Amino acid sequence: MSWKYLNTGENTGSFNMEFDLNLVKEAGPGNNILRLYRWNPYCISLGANQDISGINTRKAESDGIDIVKRPTGGRAILHSEELTYSVVMPLTEGISPRLIYQEINLALIEGLKIYDPSLAALELEGIQPDLLSFYKDNLSVACFGVPAKSEIKYSGRKIVGSAQRKIGNILLQHGSIMCGNFHINLADYFNLDDDETSSIKEELKNRTTELESILNYKTDYTSLAESVAEGFEKFYKVRMLRQELLLK
Repeated sequence: MSWKYLNTGENTGSFNMEFDLNLVKEAGPGNNILRLYRWNPYCISLGANQDISGINTRKAESDGIDIVKRPTGGRAILHSEELTYSVVMPLTEGISPRLIYQEINLALIEGLKIYDPSLAALELEGIQPDLLSFYKDNLSVACFGVPAKSEIKYSGRKIVGSAQRKIGNILLQHGSIMCGNFHINLADYFNLDDDETSSIKEELKNRTTELESILNYKTDYTSLAESVAEGFEKFYKVRMLRQELLLK
């Protein structure tokens, strides 16, 4: 099993999603890929089955916020002050997507602890929520509204959200490592009344957290990316081939 690490820097939402899908198309047996990237401009991504009608597209456009569909499931995310990861991994017999999901999140924890040892308190969510009930609630329009089993949390609050999809015999998993709290403004871009918007914002504040809120200093994205890569190497006991593609 070999690993390649790509850092593709900041790009648009459509570029980032297309790049992930191209990695899936080019994946080969035994070749795993870790990609780290950011979003410029900020972007709302919708889950593959989520209807864009719930988004105030006029306000998003006025504020310079992109909108894009993810190839994976889940609900809306405002990609802003975050480091995004994607993992492309060919499936082998005897390894379930659920186990891969857990292992990738454990590798992320290793990387975050390298970035700052005070993040040693990070842990995986141990309970699978009742998503059918959750999706009936207004909060369900936001992907960070509830932690899924094996997602990463700190003091009970979600800090990394992830989604996964099997495409042929290739697994794509990507997710957001929350660094600043701008993502809470996602509530402003739903077609909801003021009371509902305020309620969602308050719930997101209560249910999520970010690196900068925990660590009390601004994120060094270069150091964070390198730490995450080192965490994957430590967890999977490999040395990854590194390749920076700072594309625009």
